[in-house]
Amino acid sequence: MARLKEREVYFSTDIETDGPIPGPHSMLSLGSAAFSGNGTVLDTFEVNFETLPDAVGEKSTMEWWASQDDAYAKTRVNTQSPEVGIKKFVDWVRTFEGSPVFVGYPATFDFMFVYYYTIKFLGPGASPFSFSALDIKSFAMAKLGSTFRGTTKRNMPRHWFRDTGSHTHVAIEDAIEQGHLFCNILRESNRG
Repeated sequence: MARLKEREVYFSTDIETDGPIPGPHSMLSLGSAAFSGNGTVLDTFEVNFETLPDAVGEKSTMEWWASQDDAYAKTRVNTQSPEVGIKKFVDWVRTFEGSPVFVGYPATFDFMFVYYYTIKFLGPGASPFSFSALDIKSFAMAKLGSTFRGTTKRNMPRHWFRDTGSHTHVAIEDAIEQGHLFCNILRESNRG
């Protein structure tokens, strides 16, 4: 595999929400860890959001949160307006030299909310990631040569989970965990 010539900064990002789609439901928190390609954590960012006006928590999501009361409580501390919080995130991403790459697990879900908030509150063209994101599960599928449905964490090599920690449903903690997983796969891919 050819090595990247341009320096990329990988923003492993995790969000917590009160429903399945943005608009009718809100992003409650966002955590992001900026990683270099060698797996070094360059910096972290976290923000909790006030809910969107007229948005409501979706029933099954809120029932699930009731079973995760400590993690949910952490999303409700020091909340900021969506406009202020998403601007701080975008400004933070733009402080890094190199090309920003959004990384998520699953990227489709996390990026959907982040992109929606960025465009809604900052306007078209405001996303530092353009309109794309790197999905860790898809990347693992390609590396393993497996099917997408067969690419689950329990079927991934254990050494990919070195330094990852546990999944807590606290956005910043999960962003760091997922970022280490991504960088472990990336390092192995660059060696092969």
